[in-house]
Amino acid sequence: MAVAEAQLYAKVSNKHRSRSTSALLEPLLAKGFPAHIAQKALVATGQKTVEDAAKWLHSHCNDPSLDDPIPQEYALYLCPTGRLHSRLQDFWRESKRQCGKNRAHEVFPHVTLCDFFTCEDQKVELLYDVLRRVGDSFSQSFPPSISLTLHASPSYLGFFIDDSQANVLKEFAVAFSSEASALADCHVKPSLKQFHLTLAHRFYPHHQKTLEQLAKCINPGEPCQWVAALYSRDMRFVHYQRLRALFQYKPQNIDELMINAGDLIYVDPTQQGEVSEGWVIGTSHRTGCRGFLPENYTQKAHESDTWVKHREYVFETASRSFTKTEKEPNVKLNGEAHNPSMSRSVTNVLSPQNTALRRGVLVMRHGERVDQVFGKSWLQQCLTADGKYYRADLNFPPSLPRRKDSVKQFECDPPLSCCGIFQSSLIGEALLDQEVTVSYAYSSPALRCVQTAQHLLQGLKLNQKVKIRVEPGLFEWTKWEASRAIPNFMTVAELVEASYDIDTSYRGNFPLSSLVPSESFEDYVSRSSAVIKQIITACPSKGKGVILIVGHGSSLASLTRALTGLPNRDSGDFAQMVRKIPSLGMCFCEELKEDNKWQMVNPPVKTLTHGANAAFNWRNTIMGD
Repeated sequence: MAVAEAQLYAKVSNKHRSRSTSALLEPLLAKGFPAHIAQKALVATGQKTVEDAAKWLHSHCNDPSLDDPIPQEYALYLCPTGRLHSRLQDFWRESKRQCGKNRAHEVFPHVTLCDFFTCEDQKVELLYDVLRRVGDSFSQSFPPSISLTLHASPSYLGFFIDDSQANVLKEFAVAFSSEASALADCHVKPSLKQFHLTLAHRFYPHHQKTLEQLAKCINPGEPCQWVAALYSRDMRFVHYQRLRALFQYKPQNIDELMINAGDLIYVDPTQQGEVSEGWVIGTSHRTGCRGFLPENYTQKAHESDTWVKHREYVFETASRSFTKTEKEPNVKLNGEAHNPSMSRSVTNVLSPQNTALRRGVLVMRHGERVDQVFGKSWLQQCLTADGKYYRADLNFPPSLPRRKDSVKQFECDPPLSCCGIFQSSLIGEALLDQEVTVSYAYSSPALRCVQTAQHLLQGLKLNQKVKIRVEPGLFEWTKWEASRAIPNFMTVAELVEASYDIDTSYRGNFPLSSLVPSESFEDYVSRSSAVIKQIITACPSKGKGVILIVGHGSSLASLTRALTGLPNRDSGDFAQMVRKIPSLGMCFCEELKEDNKWQMVNPPVKTLTHGANAAFNWRNTIMGD
């Protein structure tokens, strides 16, 4: 761009900017907000309304980074709308249901025109001017329709854009980049890769066939209107995970984070190592505040959920030949727009209901154990001077089962708390309501697991019919044992004497003597793989029936991944994942028609979520003593 032309554009843009910016900025300045903070609020809300910016400022009143001069990062995307967008969204949902989440699910369907770049807050409106101006100049040459060709590889699936049409899009991206760089004084780079719209990325190779079949249900010639959209993100949290709050949480300590249902939380995986089990430390997208929060109050969110849409340019093309009344009706399914015709075409491809499912395997973590609530020294809190057990809190069990060796062995093999017993019974009753038939029950030798299986079967009203098979091979990764030794578990005879419904004829695949202290991760994964295969072999496949396995948090991944043929995680990722599994967290696998083929599906019931209930001292609290 010539210097004189750039100066002319700058004059025009500055006149436009002074009018529109002042219309939004001046009311905020009148309220007493400093100019740089008001600009920051406008940019954080997409410069839409004064009300949005004022609400953002109110929410961020305690944000320690409010004065930091950190700009946002921006990207320019070409996004489909209309019927094609609906089809792509249906593919997103169905591919996630059948094959699990992959990298493509993090962002909405798009073609990248310009990669992320930074721009100072006070110059962002120049980007809007450039987008409008360049869009106008390309409105006549923009392709009336865009040809999309499906391309597949073992780690990528997507549509490539025809070269002749891609060249026009590249010219548009280059024009935006050069003008934006000159006027807004930022470094904007157009995408140099072959233009494409990603459907799936970084998935497991054995899912490729399924994903391809689902993708072939998308008609790339569907009517579509394309828009060039400018998005921003907070550059401080690019490499963080995103969580969405499911429930409100009110802090009980000064270092905890206040969250409302729907809040988005940034979590740095590298900072979670020293956090207590069941908690994470994160930063609220809504308030900018940082603190601890219960992890089971959240679920994973998508990367783009925290992005802000600023402006878009709509390309009027010949393909926009349909009206709103001609669109196929959309209905709501689980809170999302859902198109019936696409649903039928996609789900009929590989729907579980069409594959003659047989057995099921329900893998579950044990319920709340006493040391989770009262700490590792819980036993000292409820032993008298002469070593007799008493109930120091109503969440302690009324009594401990008898065992021949010292009662102190319970320190390394703790029982369930009373809440843990209630949790287990409640899950059993929920399974009964869903008419789940458990044919076999296996448990780790840990007392908390045996108790969970017992109370769960009681809730199912099956405790007299299905006996618990105690399998030492189901014990957790021994490296995590605090004592660095294998606990002395209660014997089968002691469990029977304590009125647990144990299958006394069962002989474990892995004797207790085979468990090695501080085993390697590879040895643990190998043990888990062997034990799940032996359990499946030992349970006849005639008819339908669920195999219940009560183990530990690590069991959910190590057993189900081996069963479904998924590759192993590395030990670091594995440890991070296990930390997120709550008490009675569960996974469910169903057998397909082909022998030895299993897939993971939604469990028959949801897990149980509840808040903390701290110890209460009436004298200290009420009397102030």
